[in-house]
Amino acid sequence: MKTLSIDVRRADPQDARAISDVHRQSWVQAYAGLIPHKPLIQMLERRGEKWWRKATDGPATLLVVDVAGEIAGYATVGLNRARALPYDGEIYEIYLRPEFQGIGLGRRLFGESRKLLTSLGCRGLVVWCLEDSEHAIRFFRRHGGNDAVEGMEDFGGSQLKKVGFVWQN
Repeated sequence: MKTLSIDVRRADPQDARAISDVHRQSWVQAYAGLIPHKPLIQMLERRGEKWWRKATDGPATLLVVDVAGEIAGYATVGLNRARALPYDGEIYEIYLRPEFQGIGLGRRLFGESRKLLTSLGCRGLVVWCLEDSEHAIRFFRRHGGNDAVEGMEDFGGSQLKKVGFVWQN
C-alpha cells in the first residue's frame, strides 16, 4: 500500500509554474461567466510564472498544498488591507485545482492559513469573495465565517459586488 503525502508549506520560487497553472485553472472554473471575459483573460495573462516567482518573495505569505509532489492549491495571506475593518489578518486568495476540490484540501489550506495569521499575532481575519460566487460563499459559511461587510470590485469597468467574511480569534 502506498502512503500519500499531503503537506501545506510556504511556496518557494520553484513552485511558480505550478501555482500559475493552479491560478489559471481555478480562476477559469470559478469566474468564467462572472467576471467579464476580457478582464479575466488579462488577469490570467498578467499572473504568469514570472509573477508568481516574485510573489514567493513578496510581502504576502504564499502557501501551497502539496499532494505527493504536485501543487494542488495555494493561498496568499497577510495583513488586512481594509483598514476600516477591525480585523488584523486577511486571506487574499485561496484556490485549488478543480480536480482537487471537494476532498478536504481547501479546509486544510484554510486552517493552516488561519493558524499562520494567528501565529503572527493577527486578531481576527477577513476574506473577500464575489457575491455571485456560490461555491466560495458556501465554503466560507461552512467554515464559520460571518458575511459582515460588502464592497465593490472593478473588473475592466464592470463593478461587481463582493462580500467580506470575518472571523474573530
